[in-house]
Amino acid sequence: MNRKFSTKDLVLTGLLLALGLVLPMVFHFFGGMGPVFLPMHIPVLIGGFLLPPYLALLLGIVTPLVSGVLTGMPPMFPMAVIMMFELGAYGLSASLATKKFKLSSVLALVVTMIIGRVVAGIVVFVLSLSFSVKMNAFMFVKGGIITGLPGIAIQLILIPSLVYALNKVNRGANVNA
Repeated sequence: MNRKFSTKDLVLTGLLLALGLVLPMVFHFFGGMGPVFLPMHIPVLIGGFLLPPYLALLLGIVTPLVSGVLTGMPPMFPMAVIMMFELGAYGLSASLATKKFKLSSVLALVVTMIIGRVVAGIVVFVLSLSFSVKMNAFMFVKGGIITGLPGIAIQLILIPSLVYALNKVNRGANVNA
């Protein structure tokens, strides 16, 4: 694969990866609220809106892997594995939804959240068949949505606003350069 990465995209990917490591630690410091507020999802979703699809996918896959290795959150098996697929799907689908299909940020976010949850359910199903993981795919997805409702609400409010502001700043910087 002969892809050229812009320095800006690589730096942004690194910053979002770092944020994806730090935000969950902050939430876990205040009582393990990660599954409720979904802090690792936020930088990956933002990356999906701002990065090319291949870097957004890579960010989604690498963030839970690096976090699991460095902090133990999420536990490597099965949660980090599930999250690698889920967040990878978030990054890729958000990037494609906005860059290729030109969806609005809110619609792209909703579609992305659905795709990510479906992917997570499929991964749980495969893990339960292949490795005898004692998880029910439907209950996993349902429980994740119900538990994560505060995080989903925050994402629906925060991410489109942040992406709009970041794009506006970026356009202004490009005009003044």
